[in-house]
Amino acid sequence: MFVFPPDVHSLIIQLMKQVLAPIVSCTEAMPGSHLIWVEAMEIAAGARSGQFVTVRCGEDVLLRRPLSIHRTDGGKLALLFAIVGQGTEWLSKRTAGESLDILGPLGNGFKIHQGSQKLLLLAGGIGVAPLVTLAEKAVADGLSVRFVLGAATSSQLYPQDLVTRGIELTRVTEDGSAGEKGIVTDLLPPLAGWADQVFACGPIPMYRAMAGMLGDKPAQVLLEQVMGCGVGACRGCGVPTNQGIKLVCQDGPVFDLRGINWEEVREPGLSRLKESA
Repeated sequence: MFVFPPDVHSLIIQLMKQVLAPIVSCTEAMPGSHLIWVEAMEIAAGARSGQFVTVRCGEDVLLRRPLSIHRTDGGKLALLFAIVGQGTEWLSKRTAGESLDILGPLGNGFKIHQGSQKLLLLAGGIGVAPLVTLAEKAVADGLSVRFVLGAATSSQLYPQDLVTRGIELTRVTEDGSAGEKGIVTDLLPPLAGWADQVFACGPIPMYRAMAGMLGDKPAQVLLEQVMGCGVGACRGCGVPTNQGIKLVCQDGPVFDLRGINWEEVREPGLSRLKESA
């Protein structure tokens, strides 16, 4: 399992920054999902693919909302999120010129192994959020990337024009309204043999299916779990692994696929991408 040792985690805590970040733009990327860009040089400069930030969402929401880092561009940082409760509803209504209280970067992030040349990325729904920056970095480094985007219907698919050139893109919808009909894991058997590594972000059932299909293929998945503080203090985001209970915020959110006891993992009620109303 890929987790940072305690001394590295301590370094991450030291490097994280809390900033009041000016909003550059806030737009609807897909129905029910928004893309927000902020000026946050202190966070963007040290961010890695798969890491996240926590955002304070107004005076009436107690807990900060953890959100995956979607993209970085110089000193700017992008967050892509679905509107699923009070916090993200508030966040979706922000406008350019306002500021957000953001803490990060947090978590471990994805790791491309030395020698890997072909990467397969699987995104279920809003799970595309943390994978785009990974795909962009891999292509910039000269690696081959196949990116499978899945959604229930065409309107919920990540906009194709936002995907960087050089990425081989496949779209899948459950109702067949765009791309191939089916779910993301339907495409796994023919593509898995091509890849040196697999990276994924999606729902727990998707991960369970992957675990049964990939064998010993190196695969990393980004876990969503109930998260209170985001820095390992409250210990509320535990997940069962082969090495005991690990914290999603501290030891993850990225884990080795085979390191998780999937039958014991529950669907998240509150996560970096989903929250209670």
